Amino acid sequence: MPSLDQSPPLLSADGLVAEVERLGQQLDAVRSAIGHVIFGQRDVIDLTLMTLLSGGHALLIGVPGLAKTRLVETLGVVLGLDDKRIQCTPDLMPADILGGEVLEESESGRRSFRFIPGPVFCQVLMADEINRASPRTQSALLQAMQEHRVSVAGHYHPLPKPFHVLATQNPLEQEGTYPLPEAQLDRFLMQIDVSYPDRDAERRMMITTTSTPAPSLTAVLGSADLLAAQQLVRQIPVGDAVVDGILSLVRSGRPDGSDIADVRAHVAWGPGPRASQALMLAARARAVLEGRLSPSLDDVLALAKPVLRHRMALTFAARADGLTVDDLIDRLCQPLA
Repeated sequence: MPSLDQSPPLLSADGLVAEVERLGQQLDAVRSAIGHVIFGQRDVIDLTLMTLLSGGHALLIGVPGLAKTRLVETLGVVLGLDDKRIQCTPDLMPADILGGEVLEESESGRRSFRFIPGPVFCQVLMADEINRASPRTQSALLQAMQEHRVSVAGHYHPLPKPFHVLATQNPLEQEGTYPLPEAQLDRFLMQIDVSYPDRDAERRMMITTTSTPAPSLTAVLGSADLLAAQQLVRQIPVGDAVVDGILSLVRSGRPDGSDIADVRAHVAWGPGPRASQALMLAARARAVLEGRLSPSLDDVLALAKPVLRHRMALTFAARADGLTVDDLIDRLCQPLA
């Protein structure tokens, strides 16, 4: 097995088929294990798995009580990853996340600084209610999310592999919160909106969680398996039609030079090149999750909202007229449908 720090050799067509089938069986086991704890929310679970398969970070937005925190904890256990949680509050400091240096004195009287790692040194970091942290603390995660390392006192400290941030945000009670800056939002591969479960799922949840103890979870995969899956996703071939579709979709969302009048009139700023990269990886991951060897335009259309909705902003006039980003993304998808 190649080193996890090196690119694996490209697989042959037969080898790729075999690896995708094997990964599909593993992912079915992961889904089944999660389903014993999280009732319903199949789309949310799948989108989160796609994010991890793509090597990215996810922002989960939903009202309290929809099992966002439970989902992240469950993923950490089922995927065999070292997970940690930080509860974001206005008084949370960057050192509370990154760690810091302390001055120590040896028995001989020699003094030196020793770095004590913070909770960011894990494989899955849950940032609960991330918008309640101050901008200074939010920015402490930027370098970690992008470079997978942190800088403390002028020294770089690499983070474990894999490293993912799964942040949650409550759309209600916005008093005392700090909206995430555009630069940080762009670091999230997807914004996953968590809605209420359907009636059948809520019924099963109500009966199960109030009658028997929660089932114990065991790891289905390990960190090495997830890294191998991420490398496999990057080898999935993508046809020219899908590549051109992604480019057309992302570029049409930019107000400068867009052929769509609604975009020029209502979009303050549109998605950058990182959106194209995110759509490409997510489309590959969705194909693998569904047991296919290549993504299609249907994958691009299904992922357009989770990938683009946090990378676009409407003008004040558009918001005053009741227009939403999701409405606009529907308009962008029409030429590809």
